Amino acid sequence: MGEDAAAKLVIRPARRDDVAALAALFAADSLGGHGDSADPAALPDYLAAFDRISASANDRLYVAEIRGAIVGTFQTTLITSMSGRGSTNMNVEAVQTRGDMRGRGIGAAMMRFAIERAREAGARQVQLTSNNSRIAAHRFYERLGFARSHAGFKLKLR
Repeated sequence: MGEDAAAKLVIRPARRDDVAALAALFAADSLGGHGDSADPAALPDYLAAFDRISASANDRLYVAEIRGAIVGTFQTTLITSMSGRGSTNMNVEAVQTRGDMRGRGIGAAMMRFAIERAREAGARQVQLTSNNSRIAAHRFYERLGFARSHAGFKLKLR
């Protein structure tokens, strides 16, 4: 990201009034396949999720904005496990950069921010999953130092 653009990027905790913009950001993702929608009728679902995330001691939802416009988002969750001698890991979820803003360093800035929060929390590692179809995202994460270390599995319940 150019120095001028980097100076304009702000990463901050998401607010409830950001939720409609976040829903639109996810709905515009053609690879996601999560059933997201910018339809106002879906907004209560997103608001309920925002409220649950906000109430959690271990979850944080962030937005990246430039001049007041949301250009990205991600969520972090601290997970303490009995394995690893009771270590804490940070899971990063729902990383999304607005389509017209990709390639400008916004995703890298968001991930650096998440990694720093993990360090501050004393986490042992930062982990994430990425859809198999997101080849460019896989290269992006590898450039940031992430290694493909595990196979992921999901069981859809609904």
